[in-house]
Order: sequence, then structure tokens, then C-alpha cells
Amino acid sequence: MPQVNGKYVPNAKAPRTPDNEEPAAERACDFRPVDKGFTKEMALAEANRCLDCKKPLCVTGCPVNIKIPQFIEAIRAEEFGRALDIIREDSMLPAICGRVCPQENQCEGKCILGKKGDPIAIGQLERFVGDQPELGSKPKVAPSNGKKVAVIGSGPSGITCAGELARNGFEVTVFEAFFTGGGVLVYGIPEFRLPKAVVKREIDGLEDLGVHFEYNSVAGRITNAQELFDKGFDAIYIATGAGLPKFLNVPGENLPNVFFANEYLTRVNLMKANQFPEYDTPTKHGQRVVVFGGGNVAMDAVRTAKRLGAEHAIICYRRTEAEMPARRAELHHAKAEGVEVRELVAPLEFLAGEDGNVCAVRVQKMELGEPDASGRRRPVPIEGAIEEIPCDVAISAIGTNANPLAGMISDVKLNKWGYIEADENGRTSDPRIWAGGDIVTGAATVILAMGAGKTAAASITEALTQA
Repeated sequence: MPQVNGKYVPNAKAPRTPDNEEPAAERACDFRPVDKGFTKEMALAEANRCLDCKKPLCVTGCPVNIKIPQFIEAIRAEEFGRALDIIREDSMLPAICGRVCPQENQCEGKCILGKKGDPIAIGQLERFVGDQPELGSKPKVAPSNGKKVAVIGSGPSGITCAGELARNGFEVTVFEAFFTGGGVLVYGIPEFRLPKAVVKREIDGLEDLGVHFEYNSVAGRITNAQELFDKGFDAIYIATGAGLPKFLNVPGENLPNVFFANEYLTRVNLMKANQFPEYDTPTKHGQRVVVFGGGNVAMDAVRTAKRLGAEHAIICYRRTEAEMPARRAELHHAKAEGVEVRELVAPLEFLAGEDGNVCAVRVQKMELGEPDASGRRRPVPIEGAIEEIPCDVAISAIGTNANPLAGMISDVKLNKWGYIEADENGRTSDPRIWAGGDIVTGAATVILAMGAGKTAAASITEALTQA
């Protein structure tokens, strides 16, 4: 590390270390990871840019308050195991968060270097050490306290809560509706962004802590809260996610080959439709694919379609690129891979061809008017400006609603949109039940869901050990 008189001096004027990406033309043809991650040399170069601030604002931008300067200092010292241990004090999923967190709006968004230049690549550094789990120390687990907690859902919020509780000495069982763990991490995020092996590694780590997983267990259908309490559980954490698709509510939405992004991505990501007929799950490999939406899910869907052979893969968004909620990196990757972005268009009707399948979508051209409640300028239709876009697959990725299973699991209070009402600690109207993640906040980020799980685990620990 750069030193003067034995004291660390940051190489702050050095440019940010560029991402280590596969060539766009090659990666767009298969599901290989887009980003190969930092090499040791790249990680050291980037760590040496850190100012080592006395009042690190980057930490305030992290929903789980990772001690960022400390783990970066450990990387500079080439003590990668110690760096991982520091991260694991606050986050058990560094390899996942390093890949999918919106760092530009969180830790990196607060980095002092970013005020006049490029912030430290905190996400890449977190991933660098997260991808070397063998270097870290075995997590410390408190002696058993004799208390049992049920966690419903194995997405980022559920497994974070489960891991924290296991470390605090609880007997934890996670009930998962699918046949594997990870929730949205496995069914919603494509292999090229988050390899399934990385998620499995984190799940295996939780099992090593003593967390038990019950798969193919749809809480609200085959079990409910009262049955779990009758079986001896002392508390329940509900982390079912949102998951119910939002409809476009336009004619033709039910035509064959018009998909919701949830279904489309689940088929490919979890059920391996991209390898049909080797695997039994089929899906339409469209040549002209249109995706409606501007978030990360829309990017995942359109980039997946590209990898399934689409010659024309189009994102349609009712505002402009500047208003898209997707991470800038995801938009950059999509365009580099040949995805076309059509701004200021909204769907009016899906049209059927002679075979009954979707063949085109009629769209309304828009312009931006006054800002709405989100602070973004509201899209306003341009009178008479209508066009048709040919397609053989159309995908709706405009968001999700509350998972209806939440109301079937227990009688906790829901808000008018069907999400569970919970206080700042995740506690619901039933003092024995906590909830967090997307089923409380609506669709949000992985790290925010993790933060909710961590907070709830602390609250559960306090409630059950002081009872």
C-alpha cells in the first residue's frame, strides 16, 4: 500500500479500476457471468484509492451498516480473510450483495471521492472477498437458548433473519415454497448477473450454522401461523416477498406468448427453460421481443430474451432513460449487448396474428409533463401518435403487488394494498409475528430486504430472551 513515513497515503488521484467484464458480443449469446470480478491486483489498486475517512459517509449509505473503511483497509494489507470477517459481522451475503446491490445509490453514492470524481468500487471489493469464503473464520454461534423461530420465505430478508437468529442461539426453520433456497435470488435474477452456485454457497453456509430448510412448503396453504405455534415455535418471521404481477390492463394481455416477467424469469432461471428439451420446462424463444418496464427486472427479462436468441430485443418505457429506475450498470450492459431502448411509449393493445399468438403491440407515444408524486415528470399521451411494434414475445415488467399468501398465513393487519403492517423493528399486530422485506415495503432492493431481516432478528432476540 502507498505509504509516506510509514503512514498510509491514499492514491486518490488514480482512476477508478474498471469492471472486469466479458466482451458484450460474446456474453450476449449465453448465460456466462457478465462481470468476472476483480483480480487481486485490481482489488489492491482500488483499495489504495480509499481516503480512509474518519467519518465514513459510505457506512451511512449501507442499509446493514457494513464497516466499509475497515474491510477495505484489510484488503490493502492483503488480509483478505480478515476483510471477509469484518463484512460478515454485519452481512452474511457479501458475494451476493457485491453483485446485485445498487451501490451507486447507497454506499458508493455517499463516497467522498464521488463528489468530484469516481467513488470507490465498494461493491466490487465486497464481492472480491465474498468470493473467497474459505479465507474467512467460522462464524461464532451462541449456545442454544431453547427458543424456536419459523422463517417463512428464503429470499434475502428471510435468510438474513435466519442467519442472525442462528448465530444468536435460536433453533431456526425456514419454510420455502420452491424446491430450493434463495427466493428471488434464484428465480428472479438471471445466471449472468448472479450465478446459482453463489446463492447455494450462501444457503449451505446457513445450514452449517444449524438453520433447517423445509422446501416445497407453501405457508398459507399447507401450514399457517397457528399450526406453527402449536408445533412449538416461539416466533414467526414472514418474508414472503411481493410477487403478484401488476397487470397492464390492456386488450390482448392474455394472448399466448405475452408473459409476466416473474413467470418468464422463473421458467428460465429456476426451471432451466433455456436448456429445453434437456429439461422439461419449455418457453418461447422469440425473435422479436418487446419488454415493458424500466427497472432491473425489465433489464433482466430483455437481456434473457437476447440470450435465448432474440434478433430484436426492445425495452419500451413510458418515460425517458433518465427516469428509468434500473441501475445504470444494467442499462449500460443491456445496450452494449444490443438491446434497443424505446423511450416515451406505453402499451395500448396486444395484437393477435393468424395463429392466435401475439404478433404486435400497439403503443401510444408520450411526452413528459409536470412532475408526479415520485418527483419524476408525468408521461402524457401525444394525441394521435400511435404506432405498432412487431413482436412474437411480449413481456410485462411493470412491478408487483403484495403476495396474497401473506393474508393466509395469519390474521396480522394488512394495509389497503395487502402488504403487512409492521413497525420499525418488523413487529406486526400480533406480538409473536414479525415481517420484513418486500411484503412490508413493496418491491425494493436485496440489501434493503436484508436490512429488514437483520433488524427483525435483533428485535426477536430481545423479545424472546428477555421474556
